[in-house]
Amino acid sequence: MPITVHAARSVPKAAGAILTFVTKESLEAGIDGFDSAMLDTAGFVGKPEQVHLQPSEDGFVGLVGLGAAAEVTAATIRRSAAAVSRSCSRHSRVALQLSQDSAVSPKSALQPLAEGLILGNYSYTQFKSAAANGDDAQRRLKRVDVVGSTAAAAKEALLRGSVIASGVCTARDLANEPGGSLTAPVFARRTAAIARKAGLKSRVWTEAEIKKQRLGGLLGVNRGSTNPARFVQLTYEPETKPVASLAFVGKGITFDAGGLSIKTAQGMMAMKTDMCGAAAVIGAMSVLPALKVPVSVKGYLPMTDNMLGGDATRPGDVLTIRNGKTIEVLNTDAEGRLILADALSLACEHSPDAIIDLATLTGACMVALGPSIAGLMGNDESFSTVVRSAADQVGERVWPLPLPADYNKQVESSVADIKNIGGSYGGALTAGLILQHFVTEGTPWVHLDIAGPARAESDDGEIVQGGTGFGVRTLIELAETFKPN
Repeated sequence: MPITVHAARSVPKAAGAILTFVTKESLEAGIDGFDSAMLDTAGFVGKPEQVHLQPSEDGFVGLVGLGAAAEVTAATIRRSAAAVSRSCSRHSRVALQLSQDSAVSPKSALQPLAEGLILGNYSYTQFKSAAANGDDAQRRLKRVDVVGSTAAAAKEALLRGSVIASGVCTARDLANEPGGSLTAPVFARRTAAIARKAGLKSRVWTEAEIKKQRLGGLLGVNRGSTNPARFVQLTYEPETKPVASLAFVGKGITFDAGGLSIKTAQGMMAMKTDMCGAAAVIGAMSVLPALKVPVSVKGYLPMTDNMLGGDATRPGDVLTIRNGKTIEVLNTDAEGRLILADALSLACEHSPDAIIDLATLTGACMVALGPSIAGLMGNDESFSTVVRSAADQVGERVWPLPLPADYNKQVESSVADIKNIGGSYGGALTAGLILQHFVTEGTPWVHLDIAGPARAESDDGEIVQGGTGFGVRTLIELAETFKPN
């Protein structure tokens, strides 16, 4: 269970440790109860994410660095709060005090503080033995009391941060489950259960309905699997008249072996997380009712694995997508764009004000931007700017990439409307161009290639090794702030 974060007027007696956020300036001025020479010996200089703990008469006291006051941001507080969760993992309850430095405003600090505490404390233990799980639970922090104001605004900010973090944790849980247990039918059932609990509407299409709805891309990818495909639609409607409508589309490949264009053993190791786009949509939409978001949102989630069964799609096969366009499949490992083509086509039919899709789509995007930045491509400069601003606001890094019209020549096919791969270079861009063929002209659309930041090899700030839940916070921010042109 994630930790709970509470507002407290004073330090509770049950707290095993009391920590205070400090900037470099406040540290240089001296902190009551902390000897400067001892801090120097410990190497604590107040850098962001530094945590110093020392014994006291009633337990432990500590300091949490934020760096120079002028450079403190929400991201600094989020990352430093995550460091508190890790450093205090042997305490079940701690108290945390904000710095009195004017650079650290409680109004702007409390939400990222709650997010960092919960996300830094995250762990996935479903498949650990009972003994290991019990030991982990004993060590893990369970409650943080944030000392200061108990006014309604403070409580609301901590609650908001906690709710958003819970959405990220939902996405992480889904991403971290092995593909052998999170098959498409299980994924769909799990999504429907999350929707019921959150107050969303859900609709699950089985294989028969998928065929009836002409989702040829999804059916083509699923041909090599013994597990049938699923397509899930989620719907959120605000209590009052919506100010706009959005469509969220997420790639839900529960495991990607590459199909007949099989991946290497090394290349398959992390492929249980090839459904992180769908997980992000589910995580974000699961908290929209609690946040009372003013726009209506529909989620479109195609789900299947990409395997090598006897009737798997062969290179050279042609698939017909929902909107009637055909794709020649020359590389079965370029499967995400095939299932997204159906989902984007379907989303356009409902005429949303804008569409955003998230997908662990190309290794080429990681080559271009590295493991921590998502590629942003779109057909509408204004909407692309809105999405990028939302990502910047919540601390999820994205970078704009072009969709050059002349690169469409690379995806021309001699036997179909287009083929599913381009040339040797610019793979992230040609993948985006392929998706654009399935977006109705005039519908603002953004594609986020999250192949890099969707998973992490190690802990870093609020990021925990494994599925990261990247994109959840951006989608929530977008839904809360979006206004149609």
